[in-house]
Amino acid sequence: MRTFSTKKLQFTVIFLLIMIVATGAIALATGSASLPISRILPALAGDGTYKEQFILFDLRLPRLIITFLAGMALAMSGAVLQGVTRNDLADPGIIGINSGAGAAVAVFFLFFPLEAGSFIYTLPLVACVGGLLTAGLIFLFAYKRGQGFQPVKIVLSGVGFAAALSGVMVVLLSGADSRKVDFISKWIAGSIWGTDWPFIWALLPWIIILFPFIWLKAHRIDLLGLGEPTAVGIGVSVTRERAALLIAAVALASAAVSVTGGIAFIGLIAPHIAKSIVGPRAHSYLPVSILFGGWMLLVADTIGRNVALPDGIPAGTVAALIGAPYFVYLLMRK
Repeated sequence: MRTFSTKKLQFTVIFLLIMIVATGAIALATGSASLPISRILPALAGDGTYKEQFILFDLRLPRLIITFLAGMALAMSGAVLQGVTRNDLADPGIIGINSGAGAAVAVFFLFFPLEAGSFIYTLPLVACVGGLLTAGLIFLFAYKRGQGFQPVKIVLSGVGFAAALSGVMVVLLSGADSRKVDFISKWIAGSIWGTDWPFIWALLPWIIILFPFIWLKAHRIDLLGLGEPTAVGIGVSVTRERAALLIAAVALASAAVSVTGGIAFIGLIAPHIAKSIVGPRAHSYLPVSILFGGWMLLVADTIGRNVALPDGIPAGTVAALIGAPYFVYLLMRK
């Protein structure tokens, strides 16, 4: 059985990698300025024309990388949240964490102007602070002494906080400069705006540090998913492990949306699909989740860019069109 599961995991990972490469090739080739797929490899090798090099390295490739990394981060965040809270509906976008990060980004952008270079690298930190504060309040409202987190209360509290923070952002935008309003509006819609190489370097350290940390804690996620009494009986320091994993999940989601905008449902769908394919063990479903999440956001952004040229549709909107029906289905089933 274990050999079969291992082969299934390997096959799934290989399949997803093939789909990611294929989608990436389509993403690089399509858009307002076309680039033949046959010219992608020569251009990557430095053999392309000036136009091909510009389209590839200045426009398409950094956007592709940032989209894929953000999708991976959101999927990992959702997988951890679902495992630690034992709530199958947990997603950083649905339960309000992204809204908290967005409110912090809006306040920072409107009232603390910085030079472009400093702004890019400070943004994930600001979003992380906003996400952590919001998550702390949500989980405080959803926690019941002796029983742990109440799954339904997590969703209801998160939706409530998201609505309240959306109102706060409307108030903030009402008296802001039109250019800043335009930026925040695009951020709320989930438009991939951080499409230059510095945004990749701003997001990458969070992934490099937090992915291995979560992977090393994968067994703890399985134990916490069994429930607090069981985990305590096995000898797990529930409060410490849960806090560390929640902070890592919130930090990942906040850093991702700080450069991509408010994107929901990636962290909801990816872990569910992964678990349905390779099973409920964290060591199996985490790698599948992150690959599927990165691929899903890449597909959403590629569709959005090419559906309504020249402006396109925000990736967050496309992801919502895919994820909202799935969320309703889970809500009814659970």
